[in-house]
Amino acid sequence: MITPAKSPYLVPFDGSFRVDQSATRPTGRDFKRKEAKAEIKKLMGELRDRQRMLYAQDQHSLLLVFQAMDAAGKDSTIRAVMSGIDPSGCQVHSFKRPSSRELDHDFLWRTSKALPERGRIGIFNRSYYEETLVVRVHPEILDYQRLPERPDNDTVWSQRFESIRDHEKHLARNGTVIVKFWLNVSRDEQRARFISRIDDQHKNWKFESGDVRERGYWDDYMAAYEDTLNQTSCAHAPWYAIPADSKSYMRVQVARIVRDTLNNMRLAYPTLSAEETAQLADFRRQLEND
Repeated sequence: MITPAKSPYLVPFDGSFRVDQSATRPTGRDFKRKEAKAEIKKLMGELRDRQRMLYAQDQHSLLLVFQAMDAAGKDSTIRAVMSGIDPSGCQVHSFKRPSSRELDHDFLWRTSKALPERGRIGIFNRSYYEETLVVRVHPEILDYQRLPERPDNDTVWSQRFESIRDHEKHLARNGTVIVKFWLNVSRDEQRARFISRIDDQHKNWKFESGDVRERGYWDDYMAAYEDTLNQTSCAHAPWYAIPADSKSYMRVQVARIVRDTLNNMRLAYPTLSAEETAQLADFRRQLEND
């Protein structure tokens, strides 16, 4: 098992995480924009090198899961942190409302078929955790999931947590390293970003009426996040609750955790045998004499 990256934002594995005690602002020194860009650039270089070794070693894959309230910065963080990675070694999947075809399968199916192959980094922008977050806040969604029997609200969430834990344990046993990020934005900061989005003609197309409506369920979402993180943060699939009110700080923290996770995987280029080395030397001589 790969040791989780050390971070003050690692969600404990003992069920003691509390949303109201989780920071939304930097707990250390914040980064100025220019400073953050320089740090991200340095980290991107390290990530690029380690991704190449991940691909060459071909034993593990890395799955990064991002969950957050709207306007927390998932999209921009993924772009900022992963923009230096070779596109052939990284894939991003965004999961919106399930399609009719996806509803004809279990809730893990649509993400299972998007898992990264060995040697690659996969990124889930939202994920199967929507089933214990959005669906929990709006349980009427269960009526449209074509379940053979509608579980009662006292058991459905514990059943889904069990399914997720079993799923992630199976992935970890078979070489997928899982790291999950909750980008923890405050309600006040979300409000300010929504207003800024409305006022910006280049971004106001992204605003939807549902964004305001969902703010009315803020406390319900926070309760759902708290239970979800407590139920599913474990050594083989840790959650990190990253302060998201400062985008620059958030991006650096995410990049460091991804870098440290790759470091903990003890990646290395394959070592050639003596016979293979001799063959290469022979091929080299043939090419020189060609």
